[in-house]
Amino acid sequence: MKKYAAEFVGTFWLVLGGCGSAVLAAQFPGGLGIGFVGVSLAFGLTVLTMAYAIGHISGCHLNPAVSIGLAVAGRFETKDLAPYLLAQVAGGILAGGILYLIASGQADFSLANGFATNGYAEHSPGAYSLLAAATCEIVMTAIFLFVILGATDKRAPAGFAPLAIGLCLTLIHLISIPVTNTSVNPARSTAVAVFAGEAALSQLWLFWVAPILGGILGAVIYKAIGKEA
Repeated sequence: MKKYAAEFVGTFWLVLGGCGSAVLAAQFPGGLGIGFVGVSLAFGLTVLTMAYAIGHISGCHLNPAVSIGLAVAGRFETKDLAPYLLAQVAGGILAGGILYLIASGQADFSLANGFATNGYAEHSPGAYSLLAAATCEIVMTAIFLFVILGATDKRAPAGFAPLAIGLCLTLIHLISIPVTNTSVNPARSTAVAVFAGEAALSQLWLFWVAPILGGILGAVIYKAIGKEA
């Protein structure tokens, strides 16, 4: 239960810190907003801080695509998949609810501004197509899993994995926020979609399917080229 509780808390922090920065601070009036770069860094920092805080307890997955990818790579027991995924989604939704409570305290708050949701076509920040969004999410998640597996390999330098993983997630956001608002994490997408309403929920399927496919792809690639001789 400690592992599942750690995943709950960790995913809570990822959503509150990452999506919270997007909703509350990205476009703050007076030129004080943190913008794409700030939001990208916030997501990376949530993973970096939690990797040090709970990595020794649960492995700090915080992401169904990561858990599934690690299972495919043989780094995670499949019996723990369902409870990990449930803990991640539940922690994310709680964070989404708290973020909604905070954000709705502003007089001109409106869900029409997106609430940090992910989307394609008319719901993509840059109006990117379904194909572009799916490709982006699959490739970015595959690279994320590849970095996670490499950084946590027993042959890698000890103690630096959280830095590599956090910076990788930051870079992923810098690339893909304009395309999908960056998911690479079904729990993160679900956490805000359930509060944002029908438009976000209607496209949520992609942000489960594409990251999971990407996670599996990244695991397969790393197993093929990273396996010890």
